[in-house]
Amino acid sequence: MTLEHDLNKLAEQEQRLQFERFGPADAWSLGCALRSLAESRGQAVTIEIRLARELVFFHAMPGTAPSNADWARRKRNTCELLGRSSYRVGRELEQGGGTLESKMGLATRDYASHGGAFPITVRGMGVVGTVTVSGLPQRDDHALIVEVLAPLAGVPLSEVALSD
Repeated sequence: MTLEHDLNKLAEQEQRLQFERFGPADAWSLGCALRSLAESRGQAVTIEIRLARELVFFHAMPGTAPSNADWARRKRNTCELLGRSSYRVGRELEQGGGTLESKMGLATRDYASHGGAFPITVRGMGVVGTVTVSGLPQRDDHALIVEVLAPLAGVPLSEVALSD
């Protein structure tokens, strides 16, 4: 698919994958669902969920490395700062021909525009947290999150999934 198609679909995901409420119990359910799905596919990922910038769920599956947690931190920082998925940020930068460092002065040591961090949004409140996955290719990290968020948000995955 084209970059323009991806950007439109990524914006749609952020608009539609929202919740009426989202608290620590929801974060736990989301984290466990991500872990279960990755495990069923034989994938090793690190999962981090934060609410109000506080860590509420973290799991590093066997087969991950400390670098996965660091990638998660960097992608999460981008998502928290900009309120958009880190994959969308990266695709926007690709379209505009820049980097987080060149456009915003953000150090690559602390920010990454690679897919895998997604904003947790509550309708009427805005972004209340982030969910981050690291360990797969960036599009797959992002897709794993969307695959689990969609049913939790009551949205058919077929309507919001990125095309291959």
